[in-house]
Amino acid sequence: MRTSIATVSLSGSLTEKLTAASRAGFDGVEIFENDLLASPLTPEEIRARCADLGLTIDLYQPMRDVEALPEEDFARALRRARHKFELMGRLGADTVLVCSNVSPQALDDDALAAEQLGRLADLAQDHGIRVAYEALAWGRHINTYDHAWRVVEAAGHPSLGTCLDSFHILSRYGDPKDIEGIEDIPGDKIFFLQLADAPLLGMDLLQWSRHYRCFPGQGGFDLAGLLRHVLRAGYTGPLSLEVFNDVFRQSDAGRTAVDARRSLLVLQEQVGTAAPPAPTAPIGVAFAELVTPDAAPVSAVLGALGFARTARHRGKPVDLWQRGDARILVNTGPAERREGTRLAAVGLETPDPAASAHRAEALLAPVLPRRRSPEDAPLEAVAAPDGTELFFCATGHPRLPDWRADFGYVEGAGSAPDDDARWGVDHLSLTQPWHQFDEAVLFHRAVLGLRPQESVDVADPYGLLRSRAVTTDDGAVRIVLTVGAAPVDDTAHAQHIALATDDVVGAARAYRAAGGRLLPIPDNYYADLAARFEFADGELETYQELGILYDRDAQGTFRHCYTHTVGRVFFELVQREGAYRGYGAPNAPVRLAAQHAARGFTGG
Repeated sequence: MRTSIATVSLSGSLTEKLTAASRAGFDGVEIFENDLLASPLTPEEIRARCADLGLTIDLYQPMRDVEALPEEDFARALRRARHKFELMGRLGADTVLVCSNVSPQALDDDALAAEQLGRLADLAQDHGIRVAYEALAWGRHINTYDHAWRVVEAAGHPSLGTCLDSFHILSRYGDPKDIEGIEDIPGDKIFFLQLADAPLLGMDLLQWSRHYRCFPGQGGFDLAGLLRHVLRAGYTGPLSLEVFNDVFRQSDAGRTAVDARRSLLVLQEQVGTAAPPAPTAPIGVAFAELVTPDAAPVSAVLGALGFARTARHRGKPVDLWQRGDARILVNTGPAERREGTRLAAVGLETPDPAASAHRAEALLAPVLPRRRSPEDAPLEAVAAPDGTELFFCATGHPRLPDWRADFGYVEGAGSAPDDDARWGVDHLSLTQPWHQFDEAVLFHRAVLGLRPQESVDVADPYGLLRSRAVTTDDGAVRIVLTVGAAPVDDTAHAQHIALATDDVVGAARAYRAAGGRLLPIPDNYYADLAARFEFADGELETYQELGILYDRDAQGTFRHCYTHTVGRVFFELVQREGAYRGYGAPNAPVRLAAQHAARGFTGG
């Protein structure tokens, strides 16, 4: 299906918005009136610019407060409409959006509304224009899609149809059965479809709409269900995004447009009107790669954690550290030295690396160019929204390239410890730029096939930290996406690697005995823990001694502790028991406060 986007969904000047929409692959745009009024280009120049970019102008919007008015007020509305229709002729736009009336002058009279909309459609028809009438969720008298359709149907004018807007519909109808009536609207009378998702919030509809809309798949609405109803009704027009969002209005228009089109591709996949390569969910973490200007501090932490430096890349300054199934690459390449120690790349195990890469490309995540010698393993990599490189790996596969073949034994290297404890990567925590959080959630869900969990707000000493995990169904891959409390605070840039073990007490003792520093946790935390849970004799004292935090739910228990921070990275030791699926969220405020107190984010 054709895709379109309202210019109000993007930041910048009208020219910048049109360019971004075209480069992202949209077929058309809705011109938001304020964008046109603020543009130095004439309507004819805007029309030509769209044509040069391969964009159609699918809708001009909005026209407000037109119907169900006293006759004198309606006469003024018709005069205003005549000017707008002449302008649309210069633009080359043939459909106008008319919103249901919100003014105090509006009369509660459906017959009058239908009659006046019919007269408006007469005028529009004289200019070759169609009128798409939309029920605003906060309309004074008409605020539901079915009410708007009854008025349109009563008017019975060929140039008058309805516009369906997912936000105005789904913000009012919580039960999917309540919107089945969409299928009773003739498809040729649905003149336009506007799509927006939104988080499920209990607030004023106007404020919810103006500030919190987002792209499909980033909120809580069942857009796929709504779209199926619209398609069954026979709608054949474009899928168009109309998103009012404070963050998007401040973000780069180019990447926002790509994020927007990706959301439509995934939505079309859900309803069967598009078929990108099927998702190939990852089955594990092959490695996590740290880049650092100085390997010594990172190596000291890894050594104290019981990792061994087992190999070195044949052509690059990259060391492989390993314990059990947990593998850490330490890269001291000169190109990375300006940014300090950070988590730069993740290797994801996948049963079909090529298929994973093809899906990423189809969903507008181009494969990254990679410098490699002819003998290096041909790994595909894509960039996540925060810049983290994601490699698709098949470690140990008998017929596919193994990235470990790029590494060879060097003098001084050891062998991976042979112990009974299960060691692996439990999860990775990646802090996102504040304006890319929703984009990151959609990316990991759509491109990687991970399932988003509920969003969690965590109290930080200097604000709120928003967190959302994306995981495979079996928990083999867990990535926690967070957005920091304050853009200028170092905590906003922290990342960490959580290492799984089945003996966190033993691992913590061994780490401390080897010279490692564990994050100290305040005694008040343990006093509260004693009130919340019952422990065996000496158990709580052990946790207090080592700085181990504890959580329990109906499925199991979670014990975890933290190392000091090197650059932007710290490690977490994790022990899960039972079917515990969380990340110790109740303990996060204590951990964040302790890290601030220890000044851990400034380096180690």
